[in-house]
Amino acid sequence: MIFMKKILLIATGGTIASKPTQGGLAPSFSPAELLSFVPEIASIARVESAAPFNLDSTNICPAHWLEIVRIVEENYEKYDGFVVTHGTDTMAYTAAALSYLIQNSAKPIVLTGSQKSVYLRDSDARRNLIDAFAYCADGGAHGIHVVFDGKVILGTRAKKTRTRSFNAFTSIDYPEIAIIKEGKPFYYIREPRPSGPPRFYRMLDDGVFVLKLIPGLKADIFDYLDAHCSALVVESFGMGGLPDYGAWMERLECFLSLGKTVVFTTQVEREGSALDTYEVGQKLKGLGRVLEARSMTLEATVCKLMWILPFAAEEEIEPLFYDPVMHDIL
Repeated sequence: MIFMKKILLIATGGTIASKPTQGGLAPSFSPAELLSFVPEIASIARVESAAPFNLDSTNICPAHWLEIVRIVEENYEKYDGFVVTHGTDTMAYTAAALSYLIQNSAKPIVLTGSQKSVYLRDSDARRNLIDAFAYCADGGAHGIHVVFDGKVILGTRAKKTRTRSFNAFTSIDYPEIAIIKEGKPFYYIREPRPSGPPRFYRMLDDGVFVLKLIPGLKADIFDYLDAHCSALVVESFGMGGLPDYGAWMERLECFLSLGKTVVFTTQVEREGSALDTYEVGQKLKGLGRVLEARSMTLEATVCKLMWILPFAAEEEIEPLFYDPVMHDIL
């Protein structure tokens, strides 16, 4: 008798489960309907399912990430792995969030979706589902990954870089872990399976604001930030810096004086920030508690802060932020 792994499908909606409506595509398929389009999965694993919500991923927020974590934690001992079907638009955020909320997992937690609905003849959904289950059922798989268009990408390194093409996701500044060929993963990187129990976290601080600098932007945006945000991620230009015009430095210092956290990143997709390169960046180093994301994706930067803030004392935030989790920071 051939042993088949038992995998829980956690269906959350997205394009992969959508049908046309008068108002446009909307998630409608149940997990059973979704699986009916891909009978090949029955030869890969024994599959059971849960459907905590059925949403366009534009509508997914931190509360939904915590619900996925709850389902995984409650079912962790019952299954050999988990496949999460998800809309592509915020999948990278969910993958990053799960990477912080579920750590040291010896079992795989795989996210996938599609650019076209599973009901369409030319959809990428069937291949992505088969690949996701094939990877999840493989003996070398563990931790949180995105499987999409034949690529296996670390949850902390995935970013959606195309809106229509099937190769929608890219691994940013880190190699793909594996590719899927003919239903089997071929590994570029093999890492030892974690020992000890998984660590689950059950809280997030969603008071993280992302401020994208544009030329001429006025610093009075801090009137809102001071009152409403726990932490600020500044998407700066190039290697990073703050404009000399206006009252940017004064307002940033005031924000920090309130005991809040600031992280500088770059709007440039690859190669990361380097605040000490130019004068506009070096002056921020003098403020002491300004962090920088370096080569982290924006999604990982935001989600790591949301994860750290609920349990860390002020002096612990910096060392925790720079402590690598699934190769999120190099």
